[in-house]
Amino acid sequence: MSGTSKPGRVSLVGAGPGAADLLSLRALRRIEAAEVVVHDRLISPEIMELLPARAERINVGKAAGAHMVGQAQIHAILIEQARAGREVVRLKGGDPFVFGRGGEEMLALREAGIDCEVVPGITAASGCAAAAGVPLTQRGMARACVFLAGQLADEGTPFDEQLDWPALARPGQTRVFYMGIARLPRIAGQLMAHGLSPDTPAAIVQDGTRPGQRVLACSLSRLLERAPAYGPRPGLLIIGETVALSPDYRDD
Repeated sequence: MSGTSKPGRVSLVGAGPGAADLLSLRALRRIEAAEVVVHDRLISPEIMELLPARAERINVGKAAGAHMVGQAQIHAILIEQARAGREVVRLKGGDPFVFGRGGEEMLALREAGIDCEVVPGITAASGCAAAAGVPLTQRGMARACVFLAGQLADEGTPFDEQLDWPALARPGQTRVFYMGIARLPRIAGQLMAHGLSPDTPAAIVQDGTRPGQRVLACSLSRLLERAPAYGPRPGLLIIGETVALSPDYRDD
């Protein structure tokens, strides 16, 4: 381990939606200079192959209902490694500041007096939607786009009270639910109960931008019938008129 004579640094690096050639140049430079990489579960194998052989790898990946390492422990690992004078990369899928808890990690590092930088990444909403041929905004169709957490965190609040469903059901917007497959029936039910047409185009994008990408695009009512069961593959739920522009859209 490096001595403590030089100060360490933590780079919160967005790895994007999966394809290695979608990394920013700055992200790649930080990865190549890393002495230790603290990484999430969903980092693609092709990006993991870019990590230096000399770099220590610490897997702090989380899965629904099975957190390998708690968030407070992740903070402690980052602080400990930086205080040891190491170049630390906290490698996170998508963008660190979009449902990535990067803000919490930044604040913990700042409070501990650790030098921290944030390297943006392509978030899943824009990356996967683009790969599926779904514009998030489109003149005359969608003048707004909303990013939402599909697995809502506040278990103490009834599901129907966690979001402004009447506002989300209004036309002219694209709704993107991160990790939304597991709660698709409840999400669709709330939107339709508040006025969204069951004929509204909707899509599930799994492994977006990766070689195994799968797109299922159809009306919301048909998506409820055809959606895959929730599993380990990452999936994005997109609901809005622009989904009909995808070459994968089939409304039959």
